[in-house]
Amino acid sequence: MFIFDRPKTFFVLIALISAGALAMAFVAQYAFGLHPCLLCLYQRWPFGAAIVFSLLGWAGWTRTGAALAGITFAGNAALAFYHSGVERKWWPSVFEGCAVPDLGSDPNKLLETIMNAPAVRCDEIPWADPLLGLSMATLNVALCAGLAMLCAVFLAIRK
Repeated sequence: MFIFDRPKTFFVLIALISAGALAMAFVAQYAFGLHPCLLCLYQRWPFGAAIVFSLLGWAGWTRTGAALAGITFAGNAALAFYHSGVERKWWPSVFEGCAVPDLGSDPNKLLETIMNAPAVRCDEIPWADPLLGLSMATLNVALCAGLAMLCAVFLAIRK
């Protein structure tokens, strides 16, 4: 249980995994042209927050840093699960930027509606893992749920 015996190592690991997840998202976007939808962008913010919470934990606020990082990862897992459900058409998105625009019947507003529509829809899977067919949102569910559990175990052991 080496990682749980050394809080600074634990927080460095959390920060590195979070930075790696952000780096992979930016590489997918800028190197491979997989432009993010609104929900994809929302899923990036918690990784940045987790890096900040890792710094907090590394600086000595061990339980606070781990608790905040764990809550952040759990929330991101829930958001990623929601996004995965939108992608798989289990439910429609409640976010305005993710919905298919209502083109209406007014031909004068048709062009304006099309021009203001988001470039990337949340209900389409731009890339899926070739081995298991999992989308990036679904992979993010597993990653964040695992990191939330890791933080919970860390907190349980460090009582």
